[in-house]
Amino acid sequence: MTDTLADSRTSSREFSEGVPLVVDAVPRRFAAERAQLLEDPGFGRYFTDSMFVARYRAGQGWYDARLTAYAPLQMDPSAAALHYAQSIFEGLKAYAQPDGTVATFRPESNAARFARGAVRLAMPTVPEESFIAAVDALVDTDRDWVPTGADQTLYIRPYMLATEPFLGVRPAHEYQFIVIASPAGAYFPRGVHPVSVYLSEDYIRAAPGGTGDVKCAGNYAASLLAQEQAIAAGCDQVVWLDAVEKRYVEEMGGMNLFFVLGAGDDAELVTPELTGTLLPGITRDSLITVARELGHTVTERRISVDEWRSGAADGSITETFACGTAAVITPVGTVKARTGDFSIGDGEPGPLTMQLRRHLLDVQHGRVPDTHGWLHRVAPAS
Repeated sequence: MTDTLADSRTSSREFSEGVPLVVDAVPRRFAAERAQLLEDPGFGRYFTDSMFVARYRAGQGWYDARLTAYAPLQMDPSAAALHYAQSIFEGLKAYAQPDGTVATFRPESNAARFARGAVRLAMPTVPEESFIAAVDALVDTDRDWVPTGADQTLYIRPYMLATEPFLGVRPAHEYQFIVIASPAGAYFPRGVHPVSVYLSEDYIRAAPGGTGDVKCAGNYAASLLAQEQAIAAGCDQVVWLDAVEKRYVEEMGGMNLFFVLGAGDDAELVTPELTGTLLPGITRDSLITVARELGHTVTERRISVDEWRSGAADGSITETFACGTAAVITPVGTVKARTGDFSIGDGEPGPLTMQLRRHLLDVQHGRVPDTHGWLHRVAPAS
């Protein structure tokens, strides 16, 4: 280990107006150790040297913004997040570019969704420009951790949790906003292979009026038992149905779903509409734009299990895939349910699935022009 910063110092960056960013002395791992970890980073196993932390207090606002060493948090046992799950998060990635720079993908969309999640959970909002400034500062200081292997990325996890030590049931008065980062390879260890999914008929992910359209920790805790059911049934992932009729497909695990109707240039994509119970995925939104530019019709509407099953049987639904930041695009090959199992196409990744995946990855990694301004270049601090 070696220390690259002798003392804490005030950065030229600000977290928000009037809140300077302080940079602490951070021990850095040797280049050889870092290179070894980056050879096969997996997903969520290793973390960079630094993290960003800012604090909030009601009546004072945001304060004490700093880049500091990645380390365990010190928290009171009665901290509100530990008891009442006031906790939200985001996920985005930084990509090494061909010219040696680093870029994040649509961070303003993550910032906007994070703000919506904070409002839903009665938490303070992080201004969008402050969210991006925090991500930029962490990526810049730890840019040596951005891997350059084929389709490897630096996964970034901003999150906020209630830290006030108080057991009364009300919104907390104190919070921490934290950003950590982890070099990432493939989300699914087998790579781009069709996954098998299990229809959850016992549990639901989200109900109308709930928190299904925000990334809050409680959503994911409530999903784990159904995921265990899926694994017990020999499947990779769970597929959620709507809460009211349990007829309509909503999401796969924490990912949005797409269904391909037909084939070739005339293929249509259908994705479940955003009803308030689905997460408005940034990858989902990007793929809708890309698919339409490639000449395909994209329809946002409800799709039932019966339509999915019959379409797979008669060949009208030729491909199904899930999408999200972590895995990008994952083909779905087989579906298991109490009412009978079925397969999609020939069980292999479909041509449109793979075309869309390649195109989006090419944009993110700077291999084709970014015509939408989706890439945000992380500039070194002055």
